[in-house]
Amino acid sequence: MLQVKYDREEILQVIDRVTKKTLDMDLTWDWPCGVAYYGVSRAYQTTGNQEILDRLVKWADEYIELGLPSWTVNTCAMGHMLITLYEETGDQKYWDIAMSKVDYLQNHALRFGDNVLQHTVSVANDFPEQAWADTLFMAAFFLLRVGSKLKDEAMIQDALNQYYWHIKYLQDPSTGLWYHGYNNVNKDHMSGFYWGRANAWGAYTMSQVKPQLKEWYLYPQCMDVECSLRDQLAALKLLQTENGLWRTVLDDAESYEEVSASSGIAAAMINNGNPLHTKYVQKALEGILQNISEDGRVLGVSGGTAVMKDRDGYRNIPKDWIQGWGQGLTLAFLSDMLR
Repeated sequence: MLQVKYDREEILQVIDRVTKKTLDMDLTWDWPCGVAYYGVSRAYQTTGNQEILDRLVKWADEYIELGLPSWTVNTCAMGHMLITLYEETGDQKYWDIAMSKVDYLQNHALRFGDNVLQHTVSVANDFPEQAWADTLFMAAFFLLRVGSKLKDEAMIQDALNQYYWHIKYLQDPSTGLWYHGYNNVNKDHMSGFYWGRANAWGAYTMSQVKPQLKEWYLYPQCMDVECSLRDQLAALKLLQTENGLWRTVLDDAESYEEVSASSGIAAAMINNGNPLHTKYVQKALEGILQNISEDGRVLGVSGGTAVMKDRDGYRNIPKDWIQGWGQGLTLAFLSDMLR
C-alpha cells in the first residue's frame, strides 16, 4: 500500500477550485469535455458535493435539448459522464444516450484487423487502420464500464480485446513504454515517439480494469493488462523529472514537462498500488499542485495532439491554454489520492 503524505483538506480545496473552473469552461460535446467531465464526475463521487452534480445535470440537459453531434470514437468519451448521471439521478434518458454510444462502437464504428477500433475524431475516415492510445479512454474503458454494469460478457470481451490489441500494437517490449499510434496499413508506429499523454491514456485505463471486474483473474486478457501496466510503470518511474513530472516526449530531455500526462501516470501508480511507487507519487503530487492556479486552471497542458511527423512537432505543441483533458485527468488523480 502506498504511503503518500498529504493534507486532505488542502486537496479537497484544490479539487473544488479545479472543478468550478472546469464547469465554467463552456466545453462542447466532444472528447475534451468527455475527459473533463469524467474528472468532474470523479470529484463529485469523492466529495459528495451536490452542486457539482446539479451543474452537470443542467449542462447535459441543455445540450441534449439543443441537439447532440454524430458519434465518433472521440465523442464516446462523453459516455463516462452519462453513466454517472444515470446512476445518481435514475433518469433513463442519460442511459439511453450512453447505450446509443455503445451501439455505435459495436455496430458502426470503423474497425480493422482483429476487430480493433480505428481511432476517429470526425465522421470521416480520418486515420485509416490506425490505433491510438487515446481510444482506450474514449471507447474501451467506456465499454468496459457499461459491460461490467450490465454483466454483458460479450461487451466485456470486446472491451478487453481493445486493451489486448492496443498493448500489442503500441507497447515497446524492449522499453515498456507506449508509442502514440500504430498504422496497420504500413505496419509501423509512424514517427515512433513515446508521447507522454499516450502513456497516460494507456496506464490510467489499464489501472481501471481490475476495479471494474471483480473476477478479473478469470479473463486471460487481464493478465496481459496486468503485466503491461507493471512493465510500463517500471519504465515510467525512471523518466520522472526532478519536478515530479513527465515530459511530452518521455525520453527527450529537451521536451517540456506536461501536466496532463503526469496526472494520468501518477493516478495509474496510485490505482496499481505498488508501495515501491510511493516516492514517485509523492513527488508527482507536489509537482502537479505547483501547476494549479488559484482560480483552478491546470497549467502546462499540451494542446490536442495528432501523431506528429517528428520530434519538433511534439515539442512545439502549445501548452499555454487551459484544456479539458488537463482538468479532467488532474481531478481523477486528486480524487484517486483521497479514495
